[in-house]
Parts: sequence; C-alpha cells; structure tokens
Amino acid sequence: MKTLTALLFTALLAGVLVAQAPAINPIAAPTNPLPAEAASATTTRFTFAVYGDSRSGSEAGVPGDGDVLNVEHNKLMDALVPRIDGLASTPFPLRFVLHTGDAVLRGGNSTMWNVSFTPILDRLTRRAGLPFFFAAGNHDVTGMPAGDPRRAPGLNNLLSAMSNLIPADGSPRRLNGYPTFGFGYGNLFALTFDSNIAADPVQLRWVTDQLEHLDRARYRHIVVFFHHPVFSSGPHGFADLEPPTAVVRDQYMPLFRRHHVRLLLVGHDHLFDHWVERYTDAAGQRNRLDQIVTGGGGAPTYIYRGEPNLAAYQARFSSERVAVEHVAKPGPTIASNPHHFIVIQVDGDRLSVEVVSSGAPYAPYNGRSRADLFDRES
Repeated sequence: MKTLTALLFTALLAGVLVAQAPAINPIAAPTNPLPAEAASATTTRFTFAVYGDSRSGSEAGVPGDGDVLNVEHNKLMDALVPRIDGLASTPFPLRFVLHTGDAVLRGGNSTMWNVSFTPILDRLTRRAGLPFFFAAGNHDVTGMPAGDPRRAPGLNNLLSAMSNLIPADGSPRRLNGYPTFGFGYGNLFALTFDSNIAADPVQLRWVTDQLEHLDRARYRHIVVFFHHPVFSSGPHGFADLEPPTAVVRDQYMPLFRRHHVRLLLVGHDHLFDHWVERYTDAAGQRNRLDQIVTGGGGAPTYIYRGEPNLAAYQARFSSERVAVEHVAKPGPTIASNPHHFIVIQVDGDRLSVEVVSSGAPYAPYNGRSRADLFDRES
C-alpha cells in the first residue's frame, strides 16, 4: 500500500504535468443543439449515431495520437457527415451522436486531444451542427479507482474537451465533478456513467436516482452508454472477467432490469458485437435488453475470440429467468471487422439498428446490415 507521502508526491507530480501541458482546446458547441427537454416531449421519430474507441494504436515509430489526425477516425467522419445530411430531410433526422469511450491513446496528454481528436469532432459539431456526448474510457481516465490522483490529468482533459457539450456541474442531469450525466430528447432518455469506477457508490446512487425519477410515460426508451461491455466475444470479454465488468453485472444490471432499460451501448473491444438479455420482471412480463458493442471508431480492430462463460451470471439471477443470446458475432479476421458506426432509428415504440462501415459494406446480421430491436415477448 502506498504511503501518504507517496500519494502526495504522485498528486503533486500530476499537477506539475498538467501545468506544463498545453491547454485543452474544447470541442466546439453544436450549431444545432438539442432543445430543452420539455420542448421535444412530443418527438417520437428520429435517429442517432453511435461509435467508440477512436484512439490510435501504440506501435513504436508509427505516427499516432499527438502527431496527426487519427486517419481511421477521420474516414469514419467522412462517412458519417453525408449520412447526417441524407437523413436531414427525412422523417428520421439524425439528432445527436454518442461515443462509447477511448478518444485518444493517453487521455492525460492534452496534445493528443488537441491534434488528433478535437479537430475531427469540430467537423461534427460545426459542419453537421450536431450535439456529441461522450462516455469515459480507460485510455481517457485510466483504470484507477475514484479519487486516485493518477486519474486527474485524463479526467481534467476529458471534462475540458467536452465542456461545451455536456451538462454543467450543478445541472440536475450531471453528477458534479464526474463525466456522468444524462439528457432527454423526444421519447428517449440517454445516460452515461464512468465504468472505470463502476464500484464508486456515489456514482451508483446518482444513476439510481435518475432512473427512479424519470417520467416513464414520456421516456419509452432508456439508453445507457458506457465503455466496458457486459458481454463480449472479443479479447476483453471471452476469457477473463474484468473488474469493471464484474461490478456492472452485479450492481448495474439488476438496476437496469428493474427500470426496463432498453439498450446498452458500449465499446472497449474494437469490433461489433450484439447480445440480447431476456428476463422476467416483477410483474411476470418477459422483457428484452439489448447490448451492442461498437468499438470500431478508429483504433486497431480486434477479432472474435470465443464465447464467454455466462453460466454463473445466469444462475445468480435465475429468479429473474435471465438468459443471454448472442445475435451478431464479430468476424474471425481483421478484414471481417471493419471500422464502423451504427445508426439507431427511433420510430415510436420501435427501435432498429444499422451498421455502417467506413469502407466496404458490412453486414453482420447474417448478410444484412440492419436489424429490428426489442421484439418483446408476450
């Protein structure tokens, strides 16, 4: 265990590094921001886009974050902006974009944000005019526990970069000092929490309070986006249960089932992966909770590694008849797991997903790129 002197030295060193680093350039505010929650209460048809893991790799001698724009992330934006334009005049305009974490390779390095990430997002918020909402990844804020001084440089940079985009401290939709917040648009409420510190009780209480006080007559869809997947067949999921994932399974998943969360959007594994959890609620109704891993935002892509052992998880929640199904799997090669974003369409009580690659067409649903979600069981 570290001594108090060592912890103070680490905190002092972090402060010195932050002081010497270039200032963070905040991402520009969207020219077409979301209206106040009350103003969109009757909206039930729209789309939104999601992607994650836009950091560079870590190959020695290869230009990466801090040196150049992330090439693959920029290609993804090249594909996303025309999609936004194409949907603008349809009944389902694209109204905001979510990111599932890992903006840059080292979040405590402000040059990586300023050079490699923020200019790409300025294209989204200025050129396309859209709001952008971000979930903290492990490369952004480290995997250290809440209060550890080693989190400070990355957390400060993240909050500075997003300062024009997320609710301010003091807002009822923001946990003060955390990258943990929510927002409502139309019949959908979206919420993000920092899964790197999933065990933090302050954060869990705040998320619980948000869910307990939502107007469910209005908010038919609850979407939660964060970094660590609950289920994955990539390298971060199939063999070893990472500590943040274990906490999310134990503490957050019962909460999400209790409040009928409809969709989890996560990253961490650099691929596309789709899971469905079915469960029986307190009223005896069978429900469906989808989880989509979308980590193809620019980082080096991963491949399918194998099925995780979910027997203990399903047994623990056998009273809810929890059963997990793998509905779309990653491919076995790098080429079969392209960089991508997804587009979620909201049409009243119905949701659907489309997977869009920045390169060749990508069809992970048995030869299709689209799938309907939430075909509720009777």
